[in-house]
Amino acid sequence: MAKYSIVVPFHNEEENVTILYARLKQVMEQVDDSFELVLVDDGSNDRTYKLLEEIAAVDSRVLVVKLRRNFGQTSALAAGFDHASGEFILAMDGDLQHDPNDIPAFLEKLDEGYDVVSGWRKTRIDNFVLRRIPSACANWIMARLSGVDIHDFGTTFKAYRREIIQNIPLYGEMHRFIPALASWYGASICEIPIRNINRERGKSHYGLGRTFHVIFDLITIRFLLRYMGRPLHFFGGLGLLGMFVGSAMAATLLGMKIFNPHLDVMHVHGPMFVIGSVLIVAGIQMLAIGLLGELQVRHFYSSRRPTAYSVDRIVRLASSDEQSLLSERQDGMM
Repeated sequence: MAKYSIVVPFHNEEENVTILYARLKQVMEQVDDSFELVLVDDGSNDRTYKLLEEIAAVDSRVLVVKLRRNFGQTSALAAGFDHASGEFILAMDGDLQHDPNDIPAFLEKLDEGYDVVSGWRKTRIDNFVLRRIPSACANWIMARLSGVDIHDFGTTFKAYRREIIQNIPLYGEMHRFIPALASWYGASICEIPIRNINRERGKSHYGLGRTFHVIFDLITIRFLLRYMGRPLHFFGGLGLLGMFVGSAMAATLLGMKIFNPHLDVMHVHGPMFVIGSVLIVAGIQMLAIGLLGELQVRHFYSSRRPTAYSVDRIVRLASSDEQSLLSERQDGMM
């Protein structure tokens, strides 16, 4: 088992694959510990997988995971994390915008005892209006909502202890919020500056449209951090409030009818009657949703977590020790 696992998802990065592999290999061979490179092909339709396969054919420290289609960055990272064997796991992008020379700084912080080490693009060089302003706003909001005091939630360049990342379910676009989710489990988190490099080759997969998706993710994260283990406290509170207000309105109308039998309640107070009825019914529905949420939480903690991806194949060259062991077994069978 390797001590360090470097997880890199690729999607149509044929121009960057071999260069990144060479840089990672150079940096990690200077680290005085065992390592593996977990390279994930996220449904590329260019020569990315072919190049990854060629790399795995000559280096037993490389594990290639090929997904059946393009599942997205979060799912590709989840596949890499699930197949990584290292005690410490580091994730980065495959577009050469993350400098492998920053890796030793991550490993140093892990050795100091931190559970999560997050990269911080302190000096950003991308578009000011389309990228930097929306990113700064989203990071500020996320820090306030999660209580995790870091500056850059969006970068993939992060390092984790294995036991922490394995407890975090990843789906949708949740990879950028791993530090916030890790804080729910009591993880110790720190941040280090990293270099922000312009893409040298290939086409960027990021656009302004992804910024709007972050808004919905922020709402989801806020809900998960506060009510992930007790959804009834959220939906039940709204349900009880609706039922209380609706019942008070219904009681008022009933009192009017009792003291004035000739009063036509629907004609005189029709809107109030309808609103009260709707609030009672909505309150009951919210309570039911809360109870269903509690059942889902119980199911989540009592069953095996499903994956958000589908693996097509896994490619890895057997190490010299494994080849010797296989040869010995074959000789023993003859």
